[in-house]
Amino acid sequence: MVTILWIVLAIVVVIILWIIMVFNGLVVLKNRAKEAFADIDVQLKRRYDLIPNLVETVKGYAAHESQLFEKVTEARTAAMGATGLKDKAEAENALSGTLKSLFAVAENYPDLKASTNFLELQRELTDTEDKIQAARRFYNTNVRDLNIKIESFPANLIAGSFGFKEMELFQTANETEKQPASVKF
Repeated sequence: MVTILWIVLAIVVVIILWIIMVFNGLVVLKNRAKEAFADIDVQLKRRYDLIPNLVETVKGYAAHESQLFEKVTEARTAAMGATGLKDKAEAENALSGTLKSLFAVAENYPDLKASTNFLELQRELTDTEDKIQAARRFYNTNVRDLNIKIESFPANLIAGSFGFKEMELFQTANETEKQPASVKF
């Protein structure tokens, strides 16, 4: 009788330890995904800080392009104020589109393209865009790992019991955004 009690107690302890391990694994994956999203926000903030300088530099050469400058500013404001992953992704894609237009306008001004300030801003923005892409990939990798764990049996039983939800991937909004930008300086 005592042996059976020890066996049952050992099974219960193993099950409790397994539940704890699965729960902690889910917590780690969820926090990694949140951290990765925060990394995206850091790079987006850097981008937001560069845009006004870029606009001011181009304004000096192309003052009659005020409508474009307003669109860039509006897109930046919308992106900064976006909440939720889907809204943020859409706003960021719109901002990328207006930045492409801004660089296209810069093509018409040879003096601007040769400006040291403009070239430095362009280099910084390109570097920031690369970092944003890397941060998005890192985020999506962590979200993928979390979602797989949440969907996999038997971890899905623990995830459902403790309220773990799948997270959305950070994706481009449409097919035209998936095409590489062609900007020449």
